[in-house]
Amino acid sequence: MHRRRFLTLVSGMTALAGLFPFHLQAQVLFPAPLRKTFRVVSTYPHDPTAFTQGLLFHEGRLYESTGGWGTSSVREVELKTGRIIRQHDMAPQYFGEGLAIWEKRLIQVTWKSGTGFVYDLATFDQLETFSYSGEGWGLTQDQQGLILSDGTNVLRRLNPYSFQETGRIAVHLQGRPLRGLNELEYIDGMIWANIFPTDEVVLIDPASGNVLARMDLTGILGPRRRASPDAVANGIAFDPETRRIFVTGKLWPVVFEIQAVPG
Repeated sequence: MHRRRFLTLVSGMTALAGLFPFHLQAQVLFPAPLRKTFRVVSTYPHDPTAFTQGLLFHEGRLYESTGGWGTSSVREVELKTGRIIRQHDMAPQYFGEGLAIWEKRLIQVTWKSGTGFVYDLATFDQLETFSYSGEGWGLTQDQQGLILSDGTNVLRRLNPYSFQETGRIAVHLQGRPLRGLNELEYIDGMIWANIFPTDEVVLIDPASGNVLARMDLTGILGPRRRASPDAVANGIAFDPETRRIFVTGKLWPVVFEIQAVPG
C-alpha cells in the first residue's frame, strides 16, 4: 500500500476510535459469548406450588430451597416422582433463597434479612445461623468455598465455616456489568447463573468474571403451563457422577434434564 494512503487510513481509524471508543474496544477486547442450545433428555414431576430459589443434586436426591413469606422451606425431593421426602419450614419472617452443600451440611441464605441457616444434611436439624451484608439470592460452592449472588453483577466468595467474605467476582457480558444474577450452580469449572427475571442462563468464568456462553431456556416450558408472570426459570442442579444437568423454575410443574450443545 502507498505510504500516503496508509497514513490516511490510520488517521481515519484513529479519529473513529476517538468518536466511538467503547464500540471499538468491545469489538476487539470483548468477543461475543458462545451461544448454546439444549435438548431435553427427560422430564420429572415438580411441585407446582414450589417457588424455587435454590436447587442442588446430591447422592441421588434433589435438594431445594423455596421462597415466599410464610411459605419458605428446605426440601429433600425424590427426582423420579417429585415426592417430598423431608421438609423444613422456615419462620414466616424469612424468605428462602439460594442453597448449597458443604461437608454434609446444607447452607441456605435468605432474601432481605441478612441471615443464613446451616442444617444437618441427614436430619434437617438447624445447626447454626450466620449473618452477611446485603441481600441473598443464589448460592453454590466450588473447591474454594461458597459463592453468593445478590442480584447485582458481583458474586461474593464466602468462607464455608466462618461465612466471612474472602473475595469478589465482578461479572461482565462483553465488557458491561451483567446484573440480575440469581440461582447459581458450579459445573466443570464454570459458574452457571439464572438471570432474573428472564429465562436465560449464562456460564461465567470465575477467574475473570467474563460470560463465556449463554443459553436461552425460553420455550422449554410453554406459556400455558406457567402459573403466573413470576414463573421464570430459576433452579440449576448438576449430578457430577452421571453428568446430568437439571433445570426448573419458580412454580414450574416439571424438572427438566437437559444436555447443552453449541448453538
